[in-house]
Amino acid sequence: MDDELEMRETSTLSRLPVLTWRSKAMIVGGVIGAAAGVTAAYMLAQRSKDGEPPKVSVGEGVKIGVLVLSLLRSIANV
Repeated sequence: MDDELEMRETSTLSRLPVLTWRSKAMIVGGVIGAAAGVTAAYMLAQRSKDGEPPKVSVGEGVKIGVLVLSLLRSIANV
């Protein structure tokens, strides 16, 4: 009886999809991106004074966008 149960568990586990390196890279990249986003939001919230929403100028937004795009471009060229 124990062997039958063990065989069922093994056969169920063998049907699970195997993660490829691309899937693993997507998962790790998503986790790192989420962590970076939360950290950036935390730092922006810390910058605000007296509970007022932080003011980000258009120039700062453009600078951040260019920095993010250049970072992604450098990662893609590795």
